[in-house]
Amino acid sequence: MCGIVGYIGKNNNIMIGLEALKRLEYRGYDSAGMAVYDGEKKEIFSTKAVGKVANLEKKLAENDFKGVPFLFYTRWATHGGVTEINCHPHSDCRQNIFVVHNGIIENYRQLKEKLIQKGHKFISETDTETIPHLIEHFFKGNLEEAVRQALKYVKGTYALAIIAKEDPGKLVLARNSAPLLIGLGDGEFIAASDPSAVITHTKKVIYLDDGDVAVLTPNEFFIQDINQNRIEKTVNEIDWNVEEAQKGGYAHFMIKEIMEQP
Repeated sequence: MCGIVGYIGKNNNIMIGLEALKRLEYRGYDSAGMAVYDGEKKEIFSTKAVGKVANLEKKLAENDFKGVPFLFYTRWATHGGVTEINCHPHSDCRQNIFVVHNGIIENYRQLKEKLIQKGHKFISETDTETIPHLIEHFFKGNLEEAVRQALKYVKGTYALAIIAKEDPGKLVLARNSAPLLIGLGDGEFIAASDPSAVITHTKKVIYLDDGDVAVLTPNEFFIQDINQNRIEKTVNEIDWNVEEAQKGGYAHFMIKEIMEQP
């Protein structure tokens, strides 16, 4: 299963995301990637690497990336080969919207065909790349509104983390039949596939449910359904250590992976 980390808050050190991603390596993967919004340059910078997270770490050492929000990701290939181009994050035509995704978009071929007819250009073999392009189609300056509109056309499973340079200061999340949670830190929020990625920062988490769309800013967050109805969530207190968090309360990793399948 793919691993997702998203961060927004007081710290612009992207190593927070890298260290969180390392704690998701047990999930299995074939490549890794990241994207970060640089507020000074008003651009989103992204890099990817095939193989271990250590290969991504080497690339990061060659660049001076910093900023918030940022996304980190480990990919387990389902559509398309194991290449940097196919690894997430994926973006739209204008390099505005960046998406990481765990799951499978069942109707991606139909969506891709319609988007190509409207002039969108695709570069990867993945199902995921349809999502940023579909969001781009609806984007009018408000990221979460475009996400909600886009998801009305998506069939399949997904845990999504999304950022946009033209609506900075936001991290948008969405879930349908794939695990995703929000870690509530001190002046920061960390989204992740499971608690092991956030446990060194906070033990307070909110688990998203199917149909949830969450909007995180550096100071606050709210959760809605696809029709903009507000949803109140229970804050859970994790009492596990890192290894226990990785297993999610199960005795073995294999059992956890089986139980998390949609």
